[in-house]
Amino acid sequence: MVKADNIQTVKTSLKGAWHKAKDLPCQDYCQSKSKNHKFVAVVSDGAGSARYGKIGAQIICETLCDLLVNSSLESIRSDVVKAIDVARDKLTLHRYNHSKTEANLVDFSATLVGVFYDQNQGIFFHIGDGAGLAFRQGDYENFVVSEPANGAFSCETYFYTMSDWQDCLRFTPFADKNRLMLMTDGVTGFVFSDDFYQIQPKFLVPIVEYLEQENRKTYAEQALRKTLDDKRAQRLNADDKTILWAKLP
Repeated sequence: MVKADNIQTVKTSLKGAWHKAKDLPCQDYCQSKSKNHKFVAVVSDGAGSARYGKIGAQIICETLCDLLVNSSLESIRSDVVKAIDVARDKLTLHRYNHSKTEANLVDFSATLVGVFYDQNQGIFFHIGDGAGLAFRQGDYENFVVSEPANGAFSCETYFYTMSDWQDCLRFTPFADKNRLMLMTDGVTGFVFSDDFYQIQPKFLVPIVEYLEQENRKTYAEQALRKTLDDKRAQRLNADDKTILWAKLP
């Protein structure tokens, strides 16, 4: 269990069955950071069709965590926009972007699900699929969710590398919640009902209750990976899978 400023986190990313079969790397990434009782966490799903999707996912997670941990609730919306611009600039100058133009950002396409929290208030920021979840310990009915957003086709979503990414950026505020979860699209189908109005208790509740009790980081991460890498879970969804859980003060 990672502890900072009385905030505990457990997170993991693993290959989906499709990438295992093709011997390809996991293209998901996740990161979190805490400072002066502020907490930032971001998960990202690098597009399978993008040559450097994993790099795009890593850069957005690390950049937003590094910059937004110094933000405030008053400025967080504008700070998120500025931080995404910084991540896009990094990709424009990246050694694998041979043209050094925004036209090649498509090679780094990745989604974005993040959260900023400070003193019992928070806000999700979101581009594309995946989901964010905020609730109080033991209360699985009164929750706030940042839902996925997809295009006209089921396999089409939005990325922070798109030229019109600001049109796809969504914010969802919440308050009086002490547990957070971020996840990529490979996990959302197990956690929520199809309409996102309900939590799937058979999957989520055992995970959360175990994490509440397990204080050993290695054991907690192993259990989380084992659950997500279960044969049935991989058969139901072959995508890469990332989940981040945070216990707030």
